[in-house]
Amino acid sequence: MTTTDEKKTVLITGCAPGGIGHALCLAFHAKGLRVFATARSTEQLISLSEKGIETLPLVVDDDKSILSCAASIEQLTGGRGLDYLVNNAGVSYVMPAIDINLDDAKKIFDVNFFAVMRICQVFSPLLIQAKGTIVMIGSLSAVIPYVFGSVYNASKAALHAYANTLRVEMAPLGVKVITIVTGGVQSRIAAHVTRVLPENSIYSAAEQSYLRRQTHSQEGAMSNEAYAQSVVKQVLPGAGPWPWRWLLRDARKKWIWEGNKSWLVYFLAGGYTWSGVFDWYFTRVFQLWRIKAKEKTT
Repeated sequence: MTTTDEKKTVLITGCAPGGIGHALCLAFHAKGLRVFATARSTEQLISLSEKGIETLPLVVDDDKSILSCAASIEQLTGGRGLDYLVNNAGVSYVMPAIDINLDDAKKIFDVNFFAVMRICQVFSPLLIQAKGTIVMIGSLSAVIPYVFGSVYNASKAALHAYANTLRVEMAPLGVKVITIVTGGVQSRIAAHVTRVLPENSIYSAAEQSYLRRQTHSQEGAMSNEAYAQSVVKQVLPGAGPWPWRWLLRDARKKWIWEGNKSWLVYFLAGGYTWSGVFDWYFTRVFQLWRIKAKEKTT
């Protein structure tokens, strides 16, 4: 029987009930991992703690909260490190591009992008120690011009670009970075606030379409349970396309497309052309192999 100290560990952000993070906690837990679920308040996570999942407070856009959470994880894991970090927490902002409020836009980037950068930075020692995996919950909106979502789309596009570079830089240290290009999934992302167009907006003639857009991602959405089970299966060791999973030590994909309409966008937007050729090129041009060699000697 595997003890708590022997289990692989995973920390997930944004785990309030009804969302993707909550479903991911249950899916990882079902696979036998030691799950650390986080949210702004642990009172939101009682249903998870009742199932034996450990809960911690984490306000992703608050530096003190991030540092406190990392210290707690280091203590709880007894210095073994962190095997998986799932950056799931995020907020939506539906507004025509020329009508956006810049203060609101900055808040979206603080949660969806800058918070992820800081979390990866703070948790990197634990991930490097465990030769772990960072999972970014990205979005189809980073790939397509999903109207009235320019700020959210841009925050996710920035996340994708950051993850791509982080993946190359962390590879010599034994840390994997996987981006989930997420389509429509049942979640709470559209439940936080209902917005209205500014007075005299030139888009007022399309107001009904604008209102529909605020919940559009939930139309025909994949259940968060099915999404979580599929994602977890693909990010755990042993995953990857045949025959590579039999030939390579780690054949897991760099990008996983999942959720409603994800495969349609994958084909129409040429997702099948994405490859690791630039990973290979820049690793060699900038001699990142030296980092790996140095690590082996320390």
